[in-house]
Amino acid sequence: MTKGTTARILIIAGSDSGGGAGIQADIKTVTMLGGHAMTAVTAITAQNTLGVDAVHMVPTQMVIDQISAVVSDIGVDAVKIGMIGNADTAHAVADSLSDQSFPIIFDPVMVATSGAVLADADTIAAFERLMRLATLTTPNLPELEALGGKDALLARRFPLLLKGGHADGDDIIDELHLAPGQSEIWRDARIHSRSTHGTGCTLATAIATGLGQGMELVPAIERARLFVRLALRDAPGLGQGHGPMGHQSVREDAMVAGPSLNHVTVGCRDYAASLDFYTALGLPLIVDSPSSGYARLEAPNGVTFSIHQRDDIATSTIIYFESKRLDAWVTELVSQGYAFERLPQDESWGWREARLLDPAGNMVCLYKAGENRRYPAWRI
Repeated sequence: MTKGTTARILIIAGSDSGGGAGIQADIKTVTMLGGHAMTAVTAITAQNTLGVDAVHMVPTQMVIDQISAVVSDIGVDAVKIGMIGNADTAHAVADSLSDQSFPIIFDPVMVATSGAVLADADTIAAFERLMRLATLTTPNLPELEALGGKDALLARRFPLLLKGGHADGDDIIDELHLAPGQSEIWRDARIHSRSTHGTGCTLATAIATGLGQGMELVPAIERARLFVRLALRDAPGLGQGHGPMGHQSVREDAMVAGPSLNHVTVGCRDYAASLDFYTALGLPLIVDSPSSGYARLEAPNGVTFSIHQRDDIATSTIIYFESKRLDAWVTELVSQGYAFERLPQDESWGWREARLLDPAGNMVCLYKAGENRRYPAWRI
């Protein structure tokens, strides 16, 4: 992909009539992350939040024809493979992608969130060919066991992101294994929600989109994990069972790889009067702390704004820029001669912050907060 162009992401997966997972979740993910989604549909399902009622497999040749049509004209920067349908289609897809150089993320879908089986034994056996082609395979724990277990897959040098959502406990632990001695672990508090349909599809597609946009693998995974968590936070609560996530509500927090202007704090002398003024403008109040003279409000596009009662007028306005790579960013600025009043440090409210003054004396805060920017523990 050349700089300034839109990443072209090909999704090879099944359709979910309920819109929570599969092709529908994938398209929403690619779109929200700024890419162009293309599809090769492998199966049509009749399903909702309660389960899968029927599955119709798309003929293998039609799947391959969809792939060929996209590759030959529009081109592809990355591929996500989800529900594959059957063994014949798995082998045919492997044949069609074997001479391509774009990154491939393989999510070995076998069982739906509702428990419906979406891959038989022959299809699972054929997954090995796709795993050998994949830049990364992203099994959850039941899928990992069906594929032979962690030790067996690592022994065969398959690059893996092992998703820990099915494990017990209050934390979600995901493990990246690329090569012997090359691994990384992420741990986050579990978000308790019944709107978890499509989490695996969304994660894999978000990673593929990042790679298609030129991101390195670890930053692409970090952004994808944040995207999933924010979509879980913003789930609309639809259906009677495992509902869809809120892809459409994820804002710039997760989409921008570099510095993002998304928060401003202004000082005030009269907390109540300032709060009345800004709420009258129509900004919803999300943090209200009269005892500390602090309130945070949120605009419809996810940008936040706060007031802080204080006497030091010289720094009454603070401008906040977020970066997923805060420490590297600060190191580069220091190398250019900029002096920081505060180097990056972890704060009690869940952000990692650094601070410096601009030439006019305005306070500038560079930080990394992730979901804690819009969803701090003290949010109303």
